[in-house]
Amino acid sequence: MDNNKRPDDMVRITTNELAEAFIEEQVKEIQAQVGDKKVLLALSGGVDSSVVAALLIKAIGKQLVCVHVNHGLLRKGEPEQVVEVFRNQMDANLIYVDAIDRFLDKLEGVEEPEQKRKIIGAEFIRVFEEEARKLEGIEFLAQGTIYPDILESDGVKAHHNVGGLPEDLQFELVEPLKLLFKDEVRVVGKALGLPDGMVYRQPFPGPGLGVRCLGAITRDRLEAVRESDAILREEFAKNGLEGKVWQYFTVIPDFKSVGVKDGKRSFEWPVILRAVNTKDAMTATVEDVPFSLLQHITDRITKEVPGVNRVCFDLTPKPTGTIEWE
Repeated sequence: MDNNKRPDDMVRITTNELAEAFIEEQVKEIQAQVGDKKVLLALSGGVDSSVVAALLIKAIGKQLVCVHVNHGLLRKGEPEQVVEVFRNQMDANLIYVDAIDRFLDKLEGVEEPEQKRKIIGAEFIRVFEEEARKLEGIEFLAQGTIYPDILESDGVKAHHNVGGLPEDLQFELVEPLKLLFKDEVRVVGKALGLPDGMVYRQPFPGPGLGVRCLGAITRDRLEAVRESDAILREEFAKNGLEGKVWQYFTVIPDFKSVGVKDGKRSFEWPVILRAVNTKDAMTATVEDVPFSLLQHITDRITKEVPGVNRVCFDLTPKPTGTIEWE
C-alpha cells in the first residue's frame, strides 16, 4: 500500500470523538517510529506545524525540539503566542530564535517580489540549519505536511520540509498529518487543546508580511502593515466576520500621497484593505463589508498607525486580481 495515499474508505475526521481516536492511533505510531530518539520541528505557529507540535508533545514530550524562527515578518502577537502556548502552557522544548535583523538586513533595498521570497526562504533554511547543528541526537524531522500538499507537490512540502538542508543532515521524516485535509487538521487541533486563535488562523503566506509590504521593505512601513493588520483583524472579530471571511489583511505600497493631519499637510502611505472568500483559492470573491465598519476601520488606522493618512478597499475579485498583491 502507498503510505502517501489516503485510503478510499478512510473516515473523515469531523467530530471530537473521531479526532481522539486519530490522536491515540498517531501517538502509538509516533512512539513506535521514534523510540527514545529526538525529533526536530520548525514551528511557525501556523495551523499545520502547531497541530504537529501538539501531537508530538503528547506522544514524546521533551524528545521533541521545536525551533521557532522570528524573521520579523509575522503578524502582531504571533511570536508571543507561540512562546505562550508551547513553552509556557505545554512545557515544550522550544528554541526561540530572534532573527529579525538578519532577515531585514538581507531584504534591504530588494524590490522584486520573487527575489524577496527567495531571500526569505533561503535565509530561513540557513537559520534552521544552524540551530539543527547545535543540537545532538536529532534523528527525525517532523513536518506539517497535509494531504493536499501530497496531491499538489508529489509528497514534498517545501514550506515545511526545510528542503534545502544539507545532505549530511540525514533526518528521517515524521509526518503524522499527511493523510488529513485542512478541516480535519483543525478538528484534531481543537481536540489537542490548542487555542481557537491558532487552530482557526486564516491562511498566511510563507514570506509573511514581506509580500504585504510592497516593494523594498522598510522597517517603519513593515510596522505600519503589522499594526494596521492587527486593527483590521480586531474589528472583524468584534463584528462577527472572523471565521466568516476566508482571508483578510492589509497591504501598504511603496508610495505616498498628500493628506491633511491635525490641520497640516501630510505626505504619508495609503493602507489597502483586502477581504476575500474562496473555496479553492483558484477564484475569489470580495466580501461585502458594511460601509459603516469600513469607515470605523479607516478612522482607527489613520489615527492609530504612524505614517498613514489614507485607507483604500480593494474591490477586485480573482480573476483579475490575485488574492495577495505580490
